[in-house]
Amino acid sequence: MEQTEKTIHLEDKDFLYFIGYNDQLLQAIENKFHTLITLRGSNIILKGNPSEIKSIEAIFKELGYIHKRSGTVSENDLATVLELLSEDEAKYSTSSAKGAKSYEIVVYHSVKGPIKTKTAKQLEYIQKVTENDIVFAIGPAGTGKTFLAVAMALAELKKNKVEKIILSRPAVETGESLGFLPGDLKEKLDPYLKPLTDALYYMLSAEKLKAYSENNIIEIIPLAYMRGRTLSNAFIILDEAQNATVTQMKMFLTRMGNNSKVIVTGDITQIDLQNPEECGLINANKLLQNIEGIGFVYFDERDVVRHKLVAKIIKAYQEEAENKQQAKSNNKEKRQ
Repeated sequence: MEQTEKTIHLEDKDFLYFIGYNDQLLQAIENKFHTLITLRGSNIILKGNPSEIKSIEAIFKELGYIHKRSGTVSENDLATVLELLSEDEAKYSTSSAKGAKSYEIVVYHSVKGPIKTKTAKQLEYIQKVTENDIVFAIGPAGTGKTFLAVAMALAELKKNKVEKIILSRPAVETGESLGFLPGDLKEKLDPYLKPLTDALYYMLSAEKLKAYSENNIIEIIPLAYMRGRTLSNAFIILDEAQNATVTQMKMFLTRMGNNSKVIVTGDITQIDLQNPEECGLINANKLLQNIEGIGFVYFDERDVVRHKLVAKIIKAYQEEAENKQQAKSNNKEKRQ
């Protein structure tokens, strides 16, 4: 996507001082967009796509008028300006969505374009997250479980409904030990966390992701590093949860603080634990079904949105597993 840089020169010294003093104001505006906002002297440097930069210019212009009239800018003033902008975006989304399929809604406007739901099950996923504080998304690879979770998290951050995003995965080997991988601990863990960073790089500019990471607005950490923390005002995602043990799953779910949302994704046909009976995702699926505020959504091969062959591959492996299970049951009956 086209990237450009624009400089806004602030001649009003009082407004310039206010902008420099009130970091929260700049942060709230930056969270609303993909554009990187930097204050240098009496200039505001904007780096992003042209349409966003145009909107941000209008926001600063309006805030400048408000500051000139009242001598300050309150959080309510900023919220009103951003709300008016959101209403304009909503009108645009509604008008441009004519002819779209009934299950297609825009989840998040990324640097590469809008992230939309592609199946009815994905739409159900979005609705479950809206209605519940904890949602388990269970199903095969390629159904958009993790990708949409990251998109929903960024959308909540953009609306200032959360202050940070926490992304986590269990560091469970699938045939290669951590000890044999080269590099320090961070370099050893990077391959496990890469699917999460890939989604972020797709939706955010490199500059924006770097700024979020440096300010701990986005954290990507192994599951083992979650112990002892309380995560409030956060959107928390646990990916590949089929490789978390029962103890780890309990530890993770109890990290949740006030005003937080949690999404747990996993595929119970891809368990890499030495003892599959210790799978925390299967245990949680049985244990937490009837708790209000916790939702479950189940994907299958029909919901795969990757290459069409992926769904066929998943189905073939499922049929083989079912045949083996049936043969095992038949042999058991014969022995009896």
